[in-house]
Amino acid sequence: MISRYSLTLEATAITERFGADPTEAYRPLFNAAPTHLLPVITNESPEGVSFFYWGATPVWGNKQALGERIINTHAEVISEKNVLKKKLREHRCLVPADGFYVWKRIGKKASVPYRFTLPDKGAFGMAALWEEFDDAEGNVHHTFNLITTISNASVLPFSERMPAILAPGSEKAWLNSADEAACLGMLGVFSGLVDHYSVASQINDPGKNDRTMILPAPAADQFGNMTLFD
Repeated sequence: MISRYSLTLEATAITERFGADPTEAYRPLFNAAPTHLLPVITNESPEGVSFFYWGATPVWGNKQALGERIINTHAEVISEKNVLKKKLREHRCLVPADGFYVWKRIGKKASVPYRFTLPDKGAFGMAALWEEFDDAEGNVHHTFNLITTISNASVLPFSERMPAILAPGSEKAWLNSADEAACLGMLGVFSGLVDHYSVASQINDPGKNDRTMILPAPAADQFGNMTLFD
């Protein structure tokens, strides 16, 4: 499961990299987490950056608690479920990022957080699905969930899943194409190399969002126990 990522770019850099303009509400993100209101670029408005909540409503109900929201969708199961295929055709979005976090399990209850980036530390786009729904009061909400794939060789020693990172040349096609087969073909295992380093366990707190979240730190679990394993 992928439950954290970062987007430390300034607004102008997002416009330059993704060709979409953020609003004045945009701020760099060092610890983006489920339930947060986060920047996405949708197939309906690819020229601008929208803000959607991370965590989609399960299809079997519309009043689930935040803890029951779906934050990831496995790329491999999209073609098996009609509701997901419909979302793939109609409700795709791109989630800008420059890093994502995974936790390497080192014991039954202990895990160490790591941040993964591209070798050049540049930005990348993660594939996601979005939805619109009304709450009990009739208010309209927008949410998204990240698509994940099986991990490549760089990430696999730490996690079995990683975000579906789109090749830069596929990002516009992902937003513009409604062809189901073409979109599915863009969701292969990311072949680019990724770098990693351990970060402080403060990343476990979704309420913390400052630059210290992305700084390298000695490998330690959530209890502060140091580990020699990388």
